[in-house]
Amino acid sequence: MTGLLAPAVAAPIVAVDVAVFTVLRRALHVLLVELRRGPFAGRWALPGGRVQVNESLDAAAGRELAAQTGIRNIYLEQLYTFGSPERDPARRVVSVAYVALITHGGQFPPRPAGDKYAAVAWRPVRGLPGLAYDHAAVVTAAAERLRAKLAYTNLVYALLPREFTLGELQEMYEAILGRALDRRNFRKKVLALGLLHAVGRLRRGPHRPAALYAFRQRRPMVIQIL
Repeated sequence: MTGLLAPAVAAPIVAVDVAVFTVLRRALHVLLVELRRGPFAGRWALPGGRVQVNESLDAAAGRELAAQTGIRNIYLEQLYTFGSPERDPARRVVSVAYVALITHGGQFPPRPAGDKYAAVAWRPVRGLPGLAYDHAAVVTAAAERLRAKLAYTNLVYALLPREFTLGELQEMYEAILGRALDRRNFRKKVLALGLLHAVGRLRRGPHRPAALYAFRQRRPMVIQIL
């Protein structure tokens, strides 16, 4: 026994990272930020940050989401905990990842970058740049979770406006799944489930007018769709 004290070991930092999805131009997009500082300065990453001492994980994810989007109280789901010792070369960080869904409709731009980030942008999930930390794995896991839940939940409501056509609903599924669906079978199955109701108005445009629908309930439900 030497009487020497063991060197102090810094406790891991707990953080949250949020994969925010929307659909633009019939393709699934994720919100990315360009890091201004740190070992990955100049690289793109998911928005996130440290969990404060007096807040829950969900509250921290909501705070980081609101800081970059200005939107609160949207669909937010805990995904997975990423804790590889090598994920952050600067310090030991354990990150709890979240999935968030935002209705875009071509009207939602990310907030201007501030002191923390050099830029903020929507990027298509297929063909992302090299991401910082292990965020490529986070995006992959988050997209897989979203695709899986389309089959047995009504979660697509969180990506659609209040009123939409059946064609727009199908386009949303196809954008996320990355494959075409049979038009007749899809519409027959969706209408038979009783999830939608016709609102009594038509969407008029360059093509034939189409009936508008809305979800009877805009809350998560387990139901076999695909």
